[in-house]
Amino acid sequence: MEKDGRGVARSEVARSEAVAALIIDIAQCFFRIRALGQKSGLITTWGGGAFGFLRSLDELGPLTVPQIAEMRPTSRQRMQRLADELAADGLVEFVDNPRHQRSKLVRLTRKGAARYQQMVARLLQLASSMGVELTEAELRKASLIVRRIGDEAQGMTGVHRLSHSAARVRHPL
Repeated sequence: MEKDGRGVARSEVARSEAVAALIIDIAQCFFRIRALGQKSGLITTWGGGAFGFLRSLDELGPLTVPQIAEMRPTSRQRMQRLADELAADGLVEFVDNPRHQRSKLVRLTRKGAARYQQMVARLLQLASSMGVELTEAELRKASLIVRRIGDEAQGMTGVHRLSHSAARVRHPL
């Protein structure tokens, strides 16, 4: 087996370089998608976090702000500000938490659920014109690979995220 100057197998170096290239490609893709989200209105004045915040509530039901923050690489304080902004716009509301007197639950309002479904429909409309040359199997494989890399990164950072089954965008119909 051929080794580099540090005694690492060349195939391992090539695999590591491929993972590094994938990470860079994902980052570049993220910034391009974020720009598209801003242009299309999916990323609102609250930023991209509003979609994910509303999605968490839609998928998992009422949650505390600390629970939502645990699922993201952000602070509880940032999620509290976002919750307050969304509540001011009538998209979420704070309700009593039977498990904790001081930590309210955040839940979607009807207006918030409708807005989230509009955002999902917009996302699906955009997605329908992207990757048209790829098969569904190729896209699902790519998603699995990105999720696995993300899960490994999560293990290194301790940031939680939605389970794989809850992490899918549901079709609004």
